Order: sequence, then structure tokens, then C-alpha cells
Amino acid sequence: MNLLRAWGKERVAGVLLGLLLLMGAQPPTADKPLVLLPATASFTPTLFTIKQVRDERPGRPAVAWLLPPTPPAAASPTRAVELQGGTEAALRQFVARTLPARPARYGVTMRVRECRVQETAAGTGQAAGQISLHLTFDWVNPEGRTITLTEYRGGARYLRPLSDRAVVEPTLRQALLGSLTYFNTWLTRAAAHDVRLATAVHPTFRYYTRQTEADTVFYDSARPLTWADFTGQPRPKGRYAASVFPSFAYQGRPRVVNGVVELEMILKIFVVRSSSWVDAGQQTTEHLNHEQRHFDIVRLVAERFRRKATPDSLTVEDYNSILQLQYLKSFTEMNHIQEQYDAETHGSPLAQERWNHRIDEELRQYGIIR
Repeated sequence: MNLLRAWGKERVAGVLLGLLLLMGAQPPTADKPLVLLPATASFTPTLFTIKQVRDERPGRPAVAWLLPPTPPAAASPTRAVELQGGTEAALRQFVARTLPARPARYGVTMRVRECRVQETAAGTGQAAGQISLHLTFDWVNPEGRTITLTEYRGGARYLRPLSDRAVVEPTLRQALLGSLTYFNTWLTRAAAHDVRLATAVHPTFRYYTRQTEADTVFYDSARPLTWADFTGQPRPKGRYAASVFPSFAYQGRPRVVNGVVELEMILKIFVVRSSSWVDAGQQTTEHLNHEQRHFDIVRLVAERFRRKATPDSLTVEDYNSILQLQYLKSFTEMNHIQEQYDAETHGSPLAQERWNHRIDEELRQYGIIR
């Protein structure tokens, strides 16, 4: 029994000695992280600031895979080396120090899809490095929609002695600076014409009044209808002695200027001569006034349409569809008023006089006539 106890004590002592030896052993020296320094940019961004940096690399691996001073005889001799503080924090700090934040039109998010330094052996005592970058630049427009503006794919190469890693960080730093330089150049050019970069819509309107088409009369308060404009064949005898079919249309010409969609709107109120007719012997002043008022009504509806299309009512993303919807509503309004006008004035000079007064008042209110 005593022998067994003695043997057990010796065994325990041996185990303890082994643990002490293991605890006293020094672990292998870890690779020091890369300290990413700020770069000196050759430009001062005036249009953008980087508000956020996000690391979206799958798995978020180490940035660098570098050869040690003496490569081991292993299938994968490179060692993982991270940026000091972690990739996302290091890149955020790099951007903040390289391009200090300042008020700008576009607050941009930089998403990191790839950022990798990969080394391979290049002969005796040499390491060849390949830097690969894939970045995406996003912007949230005033309407709250996230827009991917552009992507950057680039990189750099270097060759270094295995014993000296001094070239790794400066090469990565310059590659990252190259991505920011690219984005600054891209944005400066795109802001002049890319509608995605617009922050507002500013519509301006003008009415087309030139009489340039043989079969079309464009509305001009200084040029009312004449019976010579009624060139269509009279219809079979019916309720009306004469008829016109006025309508209106618009044409938009957008262009981006300093981040604003300058939308020139050309409004055309017109009558087609060949669709306008008058019965023989019915070319009276009263009948011509009645048909002119149809034309005036369309001019008033077009003016209401114009006044609804304000900068506050139009969004950069949907200004076309908003205008089309407003136009359709105005077109429906126009048809309803025309029907009401005909129904109330048919055979009633007094009702016609009331409509004459109503239309003239509104034309004066909008400054169309004095």
C-alpha cells in the first residue's frame, strides 16, 4: 500500500513538473498587425464626404497573408496579418484622416467587398505581393432611397525582401487612396449629368405659341380663332352649328445642373384645323365666341396643371410618373368642363354670357389676358 502511494506521489510530481515546463515555454512570436497610416490626397473633395465605412467581406478574414522571414516547408507558408484595430475600424480611421469630414452635398457609404494582400514566393529571399480591392460607394438620396453610385476594382503589386515588410503598408495605403481618387473623379463628372445624383426637381414652364404648322393653331391670347381655322367638313345636321376639339400636351426636357434636375416643360394648347368645322351660313360672331371659349377652357386647365407641378410635388425618382398622373387628371377635368360648358350654354345666351364672364375672370387671374 505504501509502495503504491509512493508511486502515485512520484507520478503526480512528474505531471506537475511537465506542466511547469509547458507553462514556462515561450509561445511563438505572433505577426505584428499592419498599422495603416493616413494618405496625402492630391484633391480636396467638394461634393462628398465618406460618412460610413462597412466591412462586407464574407467571413471578414485577415487583410494580409504574408510570407515570414524564413518560409517553412509547408503547402501554405503565408501567415494571416490583420490591420491594427480590425479592418473596419482601421479603414474608417484611414478615410477620416485622409479626407476629413466637411459639409458636402453627398454623404457616402463605402462598402468593402474585398481588401486583400496576398504574397507568394518570388525566388530566393523574395516575396511578391498582390493587393486586390473591391469597393462600392452608396448614397441615400433625399427621398430615403439607397443608390449604388459606382464600384471600384483595383489594386497594386510589390516585390520585397522576406526580411523587410516595410513596403506592404505604403502600397496598401496608396491603393486605397487610388480608390478615393477614382471616386472623386467619377462623382465630379457624373454630378453634371447623372439624374441619380439629383437632390431636387425644379420645373420651369413655357407655352408654345408659334404658328409653325399648317394644320394646327397653337393657343395665343393675342391670336384668337377665326373662321378660316375651321377647314373640316361639316357634320350631318345635329345640335351644333360649329365645333372645335382643342386639347393640350406637354414635353419635358430634363438636365442635371449642380445636383438639381432642371426640367423645362413646354406646354402646347392647340386646335387642329382639319378637325374643326362650321355649317354653311353659321359663321356668326356668337358661334365663333362659343368655340373660342372651348379653346380658352383648355388654356385654363393647362395653367392649373402647371401650377400643380411644383418642386415640392415632384420627386427625383418619380417626377415623370407624377407629371403623367397629374396630366391625366387634368385631361379628365378638361373633358368634364367642356361637357358642362356645352350643356349649360346650348340655346341660352344668358348662360353663355355667364361663362364668358367666368372664363375672362380666370384668364385675368392667371395673367393670360388683361
